[in-house]
Amino acid sequence: MNKIFLGLLLSAVSLLALEFHTYEEALQLQKKNGKIIMIDVMRTDCHYCKDMKREVFDNKEMSSWLEERFIPVELNLDFDELPLGIHVYFTPTFFFVDTDQKVVKKIPGSWNIQDFKDLTKNIK
Repeated sequence: MNKIFLGLLLSAVSLLALEFHTYEEALQLQKKNGKIIMIDVMRTDCHYCKDMKREVFDNKEMSSWLEERFIPVELNLDFDELPLGIHVYFTPTFFFVDTDQKVVKKIPGSWNIQDFKDLTKNIK
């Protein structure tokens, strides 16, 4: 019974969180909808990355707002190779990639909802 409850709880939480794609999936989606790709570069043991996920990406309203504007991709420096020759000096760092596969904006650091919204609202 506890396993069923836990499974339902995790399913409900996942409906609220930002849905991340692989970079390859994002490229295919971008061909269809023309949205900017938002790459979140993080590490497994990064405290600030965990804060960003918990405080920003797990927020239902913010997740919806981001998904309307961007195709979210999460890359873990511990396991994934970075595309486009991008370099990261600390995590998290966010890269916004247009349909020409050019980085149009780079945002290093962890932010609260309002600050991240302000930093990303004019990216096109």
